[in-house]
Amino acid sequence: MDGTGWRPVKRTRTFEDVLAQIERRIAEDGLTVGDRLPAERHLAEQFGVSRSSVREAMRVLETLGVVSSQAGRGPDAGAVLTSRPDSALSDLLRLHLGLTGLEMREVIDTRHMIEQWAAAHAATRAATVSATVSAAGGAATTELAAALAGMDAAGSPEEFVEHDTAFHCAIADASGNRLVAAIMRSLRDSMRKYSVEAVRRLGDTSVLRADHVRILEAIDGGDPEEAARAVSEHLAHAYPTLFR
Repeated sequence: MDGTGWRPVKRTRTFEDVLAQIERRIAEDGLTVGDRLPAERHLAEQFGVSRSSVREAMRVLETLGVVSSQAGRGPDAGAVLTSRPDSALSDLLRLHLGLTGLEMREVIDTRHMIEQWAAAHAATRAATVSATVSAAGGAATTELAAALAGMDAAGSPEEFVEHDTAFHCAIADASGNRLVAAIMRSLRDSMRKYSVEAVRRLGDTSVLRADHVRILEAIDGGDPEEAARAVSEHLAHAYPTLFR
């Protein structure tokens, strides 16, 4: 500590790097809920860090609800995966949104900004990535089409919103940015009630369907400008009082 009372800021804390590596291992190894993570000692040896750094990273994951740690020895000891990291982050963000009392205008403005970006990047990826990644992009387009079919078959505003949410979350997934995808899920979950009310007010969802088809075609066609424009006009149709 210097004479000003401030300590130098560390560029990276070890446990943060360990946390990132554990999350990467969960994704790369295809672990699912119920699978057990390696023991702290084993992880510390693999990462070349102290067990205390691994333990601190585990505490963060447990706080987020990603793992459940059990003390003791034997086959029941260690950390068990209870949720995917991206799902836990979405839950945490949704809780924060619910507690902050944001106005609907703030939520829609944020969604507008994020989803335009996500749609444009999804379209860019569809147009520029390699053939291998294009196959993944095709899977994302399939998810959009499946959500659109679900909306067509919906028998209630609640069911329509369920598939509508899946459609817009698939756009965020197709952008390739996991944080954007987590934020989008949190925003959609936090405004589910308002989305249902918006569908009830509209009554006829044919305009929204046409918007969804336009968004899907723009992303599938690799046109980022049209994709962003289509998202903007779609939100204006869904929430006309907020886009005057």
